[in-house]
Amino acid sequence: MRIALAQMNSILGDFSANREKILDFTRRAFAEGCDLIVFPEHALFGYLPNDLLERETIVDDQLTELKKLEKEWPSGILGLVGCVTRVDGGARRKSSKMAEPLSSKRFFNSAALIEKKKKTRFFHKERLPAHDVFDEGRHLASGSLKDGKTTLRINSKKLAVQISICEDIWGWGDPKNPMAKLSRSGIDAVINLSASPFTKSKLKSRTAVIRETAMYFRAPLVYVNLVGAQDEVVFDGRSLVVDKNGKPVGGLAAFTEDLGFFEIKSKSVADVSSPKARRVRKSPPDGSIEILRRALVTGIRDFAYKTGLKRVHFGLSGGIDSAVVACLAVEALGAEAVTAVAMPGPFSSARSLILAKELSSNLSIRCLEMPINKSYDVLKESFEFASGEISFGLVHENLQARIRGLLLMALANKESSLLLATGNKSEYAAGYSTLYGDQCGGLAPLGDLLKNEVYKLAELYNKERKTIPAEIIDRAPSAELRADQKDSDSLPPYDELDAAVEKVIERRGPAKTETEKFVLQASLKSEFKRWQAPPILKISDHAFGRGRRMPIAHRAKS
Repeated sequence: MRIALAQMNSILGDFSANREKILDFTRRAFAEGCDLIVFPEHALFGYLPNDLLERETIVDDQLTELKKLEKEWPSGILGLVGCVTRVDGGARRKSSKMAEPLSSKRFFNSAALIEKKKKTRFFHKERLPAHDVFDEGRHLASGSLKDGKTTLRINSKKLAVQISICEDIWGWGDPKNPMAKLSRSGIDAVINLSASPFTKSKLKSRTAVIRETAMYFRAPLVYVNLVGAQDEVVFDGRSLVVDKNGKPVGGLAAFTEDLGFFEIKSKSVADVSSPKARRVRKSPPDGSIEILRRALVTGIRDFAYKTGLKRVHFGLSGGIDSAVVACLAVEALGAEAVTAVAMPGPFSSARSLILAKELSSNLSIRCLEMPINKSYDVLKESFEFASGEISFGLVHENLQARIRGLLLMALANKESSLLLATGNKSEYAAGYSTLYGDQCGGLAPLGDLLKNEVYKLAELYNKERKTIPAEIIDRAPSAELRADQKDSDSLPPYDELDAAVEKVIERRGPAKTETEKFVLQASLKSEFKRWQAPPILKISDHAFGRGRRMPIAHRAKS
């Protein structure tokens, strides 16, 4: 049986557009002589839906598009399409004056097996993740993997398969793993529809569970993963086919839609995507700065596109963080969609403005100059008139940062532009950001990057073309909110800070050194800031944002 892997970027809630894209992929696969096309998890609905599933009418709209998809499906090819279905098989709940409790599981996470003029069959996900960014059990009911064993028949061909969805293959090592309880006999191939988010260490563990599953069934495994980004979560694609020994036979590209073709006959599998069988498309290794760049560019591009915003802007300080955000934004959306805003204040060096303009010129982006001196003087006078004169301190520093945030948000209103915050994970962990100031924004692209990773991104961009002025990279980081200020006045050296954040925050290790203890206490004390931060593009296994559920009010110390 000739199988197509359709690595697709779905738009959450745009069921009509997703249906059209599914049909386009299917027609292309049919033209290549394919008997079956496999799409990712939630290809029709989009992922992650979260509490959209509270809105029953939204699920109704998706099911309506599923019916249209069935009617328009071409003859001569089978399809496995990820979607949401009703537990009761289609009937809506009766209207009630009482709100239905969230514990009521009305829907399945499903794979629809579609064939022209045949009744669609559904297979439902059994293992529902409830960790990190996932909480599928909040709205979804668990299916049974045992129902996923079936024989596909089309064009005088047949293939005995075990159908699974994402987390279903991730239970190895769990004594309750339902996959390990399935019969291994008579299986020609395992198929997994997935929406597995990217992290800089995910590929190794993902490849391991794919290999384990294939070896358990002694059969090839077809793994089709979602690509694109939804809010702060990025999906890398990198769909894969392995043989019965778990060895990769072929794979699809990273961070882009792709279509690949494979031939499966009994226990054998071959990549037939081109006249000469191709090897797995190489992508940068996990943890490399290039793969992080691709993830962040995808995250910015899809966040803007899927929210309907065509422009982005940010404060360009003449520092390393805003310079890297500028480069990422231009790569994601093009120079014409990007605006930098330089906002010199009473303690800004003349070089900062010069460097900001030089970088803007190198990137061919618009650069607006909005000095804050007059605003700062007026607001300082107004505050001290009411509260009494005070010596220079935190009030005055944060006042400058908040004036900048106010102006940046005003530009967002005027131009319907997405404000990108420029803070990094090391600073956020230490609480080294100003609420309603530099933390303002609709998206924080660098919020899951350590400071050293920001520098590596700058070096990568400059390796390709001398874009970022060397002085921006070499100069000591400073918020420039008081005379001769340096980040090192308030923070440990960034190499020590990064290592402590990685250990204490990302790996949840004990705080032993002085810097580690500083990070732990600073992060616990500043949690209220991160609750109000913009969505942070997630590229690590433990990012700030949706997957972190740390309380604000507590007295824990270690």
